[in-house]
Amino acid sequence: MRKNTSKKIGVLMGGLSAEREVSLKSGAAVFQALLTQGYQAVAIDVGRDLASVLEREGIEAAFIALHGRYGEDGCVQGLLELMQIPYTGSGVLASALAMHKLYSKQAFTANGILTAPFHHFRQGEQVRLAELSFGLPLVVKPVQEGSSVGVSIVKLESELNTAVALAFSHDSEILVEQYIKGQEVQVGILDDRPIGAIEIVPKNEFYDFEAKYTDGMAEHIFPARLEPSLYAKAQQIGLAAHRTLGCKGYSRVDLLVDSTGDCYVLEVNTLPGMTALSLLPEIAAKGAGLSFEALVERIIESATLSTKAN
Repeated sequence: MRKNTSKKIGVLMGGLSAEREVSLKSGAAVFQALLTQGYQAVAIDVGRDLASVLEREGIEAAFIALHGRYGEDGCVQGLLELMQIPYTGSGVLASALAMHKLYSKQAFTANGILTAPFHHFRQGEQVRLAELSFGLPLVVKPVQEGSSVGVSIVKLESELNTAVALAFSHDSEILVEQYIKGQEVQVGILDDRPIGAIEIVPKNEFYDFEAKYTDGMAEHIFPARLEPSLYAKAQQIGLAAHRTLGCKGYSRVDLLVDSTGDCYVLEVNTLPGMTALSLLPEIAAKGAGLSFEALVERIIESATLSTKAN
């Protein structure tokens, strides 16, 4: 979609996931940016009546500012495909793969992209330290959550059961991963090209929900403190992860870079945050010289459908 300010754009925000409040902030920022750029925009707090709201409002294109389940996992994308409303970001399959940490890790491994060794467990299965292929410390996380919701770093065996219970409280499937010590580096992808890599130094033990969304809880260093060849390598691995899942338009790829220069992909965020503290806008500003408004415009101009109506 090329710039056409006569088209009515629905900014989809809020939603039903654990990341609802973050999404509302992303959506509000995007909505204001679109208005500033002269677009006809409508802010839509997404509920189960989304289809009827889109129809009633006469929405002609959607900027998806949702995070987490029902918004980032292919569900809303499928609805928009069915209604033939062009939308921003990745399609149904790529969104679902990126949100599902097990399947995305399997895809990365199959394509030679390094990711932390892991074990997968379903609700009701016991997690026993002695039966794992690696020891402490380790990471426990739900298979389908974002923003580090339900994630724990386990350093003592006595902490394992509590961490497992927390992860299972958010999902019926969890991953137990080997802990990788390294720099937290996030690569921005825009128009299917890397635009820079930022390093995160959280005040907490890792880049958790509080560190992501509380001002002053994490230091952002751009460009990431990597030697030039390793910086380029991190960006290329980020792009490879984006492409492996079939992502489109834009994303943010989270990596851990260890002391030997190995880059472990943590996940691909197909709908990265668009708040004042979010990383993709910061990478776009510092790495590509794009203001927040210009970034939003680039994204909405790329709104498409993955399938065509018969």
